[in-house]
Amino acid sequence: MTTGAPTPTQPARPRRSRLRTFLPLGIAVWLVLEIWLLTVVAGEASGFMVLLLLVAGFVLGSVIVKRAGRRAFRNLSETLRQQQSGAAPTGGGGDGNGLMMLGGLLLMLPGLISDAVGLLLLIPPVQKALSRYAERAIERRIRAAVPGSVGDAFQQARMHRPDGKVVQGEVIRDDTPRGPGPASHPGPHPPLTG
Repeated sequence: MTTGAPTPTQPARPRRSRLRTFLPLGIAVWLVLEIWLLTVVAGEASGFMVLLLLVAGFVLGSVIVKRAGRRAFRNLSETLRQQQSGAAPTGGGGDGNGLMMLGGLLLMLPGLISDAVGLLLLIPPVQKALSRYAERAIERRIRAAVPGSVGDAFQQARMHRPDGKVVQGEVIRDDTPRGPGPASHPGPHPPLTG
């Protein structure tokens, strides 16, 4: 039975997420604001002063990224050493390394707004608040994951021990039938010698 409505030739496109819709617009607005603020500061102070600010931000950012990278490598080495010796890893040593690196990268970008945000990310209370917020948001997304998605895979791979620790794991299921007969051995049989 036909209704007279034409059959669509292309399937309906899935709706774009808000992030994919507004991210390009947000980046464009941020770039325009950075350029506008640099020209205002250059008009009030001087172009040389703006250049000095940008170079100082780049140097400070590279020092911070290098320091955070060294700390992260040192924490990784310490954790590996503890695991090899059989001791339980103490953990908690890498708090804020990711945010510190992000702050350093923002300082390295040319612009005064990115420098201000980068300096803000270097403050320890801000780092703790942002890391707690990110952890809660990720946990919420994993719990709300639909079956078959990446978040669902992470949720299924987590197993909790009685002491509260989380153990990563993988389940391998073998659906081949067991028992006598040719179905239990899919490959060729070795010759019998007697």
